[in-house]
This record gives sequence, C-alpha cells and structure tokens, in this order.
Amino acid sequence: MTTITDTVLLEVAEHVATVTLNRPEKLNALSGELMDSLVPIIERLAEDAEVRCVVITGAGRGFCAGGDIAGMSSGEAVPNESPIAHLRRREEVSRLLHEMPKPTIAMINGPAAGAGLSIALACDIRIAGESARMGTAFVRVGFSGDYGGTWMLQRLVGTAKARELYFTGDLIDAREAERIGLVNRTVPDDQLAGETRALAERIAKGPPIALARMKQNLNLGLHSDYATLLDAEAEGMVITGATEDSREALKAFLEKRTPTFHGR
Repeated sequence: MTTITDTVLLEVAEHVATVTLNRPEKLNALSGELMDSLVPIIERLAEDAEVRCVVITGAGRGFCAGGDIAGMSSGEAVPNESPIAHLRRREEVSRLLHEMPKPTIAMINGPAAGAGLSIALACDIRIAGESARMGTAFVRVGFSGDYGGTWMLQRLVGTAKARELYFTGDLIDAREAERIGLVNRTVPDDQLAGETRALAERIAKGPPIALARMKQNLNLGLHSDYATLLDAEAEGMVITGATEDSREALKAFLEKRTPTFHGR
C-alpha cells in the first residue's frame, strides 16, 4: 500500500511502514504543510496493528535540513492558537516516534540538521549513509532548539558532547556520529536502503507485544529508579509470557523452526 501527499510518502509492506519526507528540492525542510501531514500519519501508524516497525527517511539527497528558514522569514501564518501551542502540537512527531509501542528507525540518507536531527534522535535506531552530515544548527539561526533534541542527544552522547554540539552548531560526518554513539551504524550510501530494510524486516518478524513492552521498559529506564523498573519488568514478563506469541516461540524452539508471531 502506498499513500502519497504533497510532502509525505507512506509505504507499508511486510509489516514495515516507510515514511518519506518529500521536499527533496529543499532537503526536506519542515514546512508547515509537511508537519501538518506528518503528525497524523505517525499517529495512525502508532495505532495500526499491521505495522510492527516504522522507518523514517527523506527523499532525494537529504534526510531533513530542519525548519524551513524561508518559510519562517516570510512569516508563516499561525492558526487561532498561541505560537507555543502551535509548535508543541507539531513536536508530537518526536514524542510519537519515541513512545509508540513499536520500534522506529531513522534512515539518514544525507544532511540531518536542527529539527530534522531531533526527529532522527527520537527514533529507537539510527542508520546513516556515509555521505550523511549531522548538526544541531539552531545556534546558527538564533534559536534554542526544539523537537526533543536537547533531551535525547545528551542521553546518546553524554552531556558534555551534547552541549558542545548545541553551543557550536558544528556539523559532524556519519563516521564521527557513529563513533560518539549518535548513530548505531554507518554504511556505504548504496547499501543504506538495503541494510535498513533488512533490519526493519527482521525486527518486524519479532513478537509485537513483547517488543512493545520491551520499548516501554527501555523508555522507563531513562528516568525511573531501579526498583520501579524492576517492578515494570516483572509485570511485563508475566504479561508477555501469557501470550500466544510466547507459546509459539517456545514451541518453535523445541521443534527447531522459526516462530511466526501474530501479536496475540
């Protein structure tokens, strides 16, 4: 199935949803139209039982160059809500990618800057092509940062490095991003789509209920105390152990075959 809007493409196959930001002539900069299309699509995928893994990427030679500076300078119209509420509503894309009960992957195929980098950081896994360049960029245009990047970057690379990247706005290449832990892996550009797809399909073949609970525990572990996390893990083990998927996994192990999971 393929759904197309002017600024966002969506393809779902083999339980993997691929969301493509589609403003290649602008390095997929986040126009109001794009963000107003993207948030409801991600909301829908979060609830779609047929989707077990979500990949987000950009069309053409870029992932996302961040906010549309030209649109900002021309004074994009804001509906009848405060500018803060308006931006916060659009920032939901980061929260959804981070919290939805299924794994999310950013396929970084080129420049990822500003809010574009923040969206990539909100995903569970990031795979970058060798030509990708990444930077917070906000300081270069006099902004403080949005879309959750300040929360996520320091958890990935440490507080000192995150502050350096925010305060300087420096761009780093894909290999450096991998070295500091910003991306999981860097691959040749011509292998990026294949490697990302293979990983997404592998994850999508896993047990959806267990993966959802696993992600919930990992997110909880970012801010909870140890005892609270142990309570959540104990509850999750009992819940997932009672599923049909768990019984199928045990049966497949004894029968020396690959299990088939149905999310029940």
